[in-house]
Amino acid sequence: MDFYFLQTALEVIDFRSFSNLWFWIMLAVLWSTASHWVVGVPFDMVRRAAKGHEPSLRDMHALANIQSRRLLFIADATGLISTGFTFFAISSLAILGFLYRVEFAQALLLLFLPMMVVALLSLQTARRVEGLAPPDLGNLLAAHRRKVQLVGILSIFVTSMWGMWTNLNQSVLGG
Repeated sequence: MDFYFLQTALEVIDFRSFSNLWFWIMLAVLWSTASHWVVGVPFDMVRRAAKGHEPSLRDMHALANIQSRRLLFIADATGLISTGFTFFAISSLAILGFLYRVEFAQALLLLFLPMMVVALLSLQTARRVEGLAPPDLGNLLAAHRRKVQLVGILSIFVTSMWGMWTNLNQSVLGG
């Protein structure tokens, strides 16, 4: 590979976050995954259970109880440490991104901040799972999924608006 080819490739490829196709692919995969796995239970299993498929109903109930106990154990064991680290990371990204105008930090903040809301929603839902009958559990998981999708819609909208604003304000000459 010669130097001219490498220089041309680097001129053509844009390494900024909001104009990079991989960022938008990652955003779509992130929200698709977040809305599919509802408190650790795949939503296709919840839908099959809602239609009366008996093995899926048993699996959903068992998996939801296992995953909710797991989430609650992690939250109870590391709650203060993980909360402190999370707020430090989010605050650092916010300062780097919006005070120092680091585009990569803005992109990471717009990915991770809504996921913290989803984590909080998942923790609240996990606290309600214990002792629910399977039909009520399916309704709880479906309601949780709708909340996650609402957060996702708002997040994608805000991220796309900010990304377009950032791209429109970037100079073609790199300024």
